[in-house]
Amino acid sequence: MFRDFQELTDTNLMLGILSLVDITLVENLLTVVVIGGYATFVSKLNLERHPDKPDWLSDINPASIKVKLATALIGVSSIHLLKVFVNVSQVPPEEIKWRILIHLSFLGTAIFLAWTDRIMQKPVPPKQPVLLA
Repeated sequence: MFRDFQELTDTNLMLGILSLVDITLVENLLTVVVIGGYATFVSKLNLERHPDKPDWLSDINPASIKVKLATALIGVSSIHLLKVFVNVSQVPPEEIKWRILIHLSFLGTAIFLAWTDRIMQKPVPPKQPVLLA
């Protein structure tokens, strides 16, 4: 990345650190996808009393996986947007506008998924019996 330390400026250092954070977030995103695939396809086996059953498996459902995946995408998008803002002098304004728009669409999708997940988890109140006089 850097041939010598004379190229190491504050901006280059910040972009390098943001790249490392981005790689970490993408790896976490991959982990969420693997866990979601396991919970969706493999966990249908009868593992209730099996000694190799992971502890976290009972806490994961497809709705929570979708929300976690959406928030991980927001994290990756945030890092890319932050890279653009750190290096704003070399990025065309049109590209900045599109990146902000894409980030806002990820954010709106995650909020919508979390909201629908919350609605689906609310218990439905029982109906009151109708008393006829």
